[in-house]
Amino acid sequence: MEKKKDVLTTGQVAKICNVAPRTVSKWFDSGQLRGYRIPGSKDRRIPLSQLVRFMRAHGIPLNGLDGGTTRVMLVDHDEERMGVIKDALEKDGRYEVRTAECGFDAGLIAEQFNPHIIFLDLMMEDINPQRICQVIRQNAELQSSRIVAITSALTEGEGQALLQQGFDGYLCKPFDMKQLIECIDENISIIH
Repeated sequence: MEKKKDVLTTGQVAKICNVAPRTVSKWFDSGQLRGYRIPGSKDRRIPLSQLVRFMRAHGIPLNGLDGGTTRVMLVDHDEERMGVIKDALEKDGRYEVRTAECGFDAGLIAEQFNPHIIFLDLMMEDINPQRICQVIRQNAELQSSRIVAITSALTEGEGQALLQQGFDGYLCKPFDMKQLIECIDENISIIH
């Protein structure tokens, strides 16, 4: 997998945002779009994280950034279940999926993959769900990732507690692919 660029030129930003390079220069020069100039040059560079913030703040669709696929991450100790879900989502063609079976792997994969949405099984032994939400929210590259808890049946109060801990939603087992895709689409529409 080719790692996406972390820093972009004004020309690349213009192409992503579907505007003229001069427009991007104006955004940069006015301070609306943060970045830096290359020392000894007038060339501007915009960190990807700043571009994403700018695009969200101004209602610019993010689909120019990632070719239109939604990056989904599954964190679950049940390798077989993850394999079935991964295959079904990738067969759909709209999703790129990565899986992790432990908290350590999840951290590494999330850093590299920058998922749009993370499904996290709360029954895993080596994770602290509240801490994971906290770490993701503090990471500038992952702040916009949606985090959905996967768990057994919950009371309304337990569900609200998860939302207060930083989760964007929850799915109760057992769930079917239709419910999973609805959850993804609902959360991704919030991002875009």
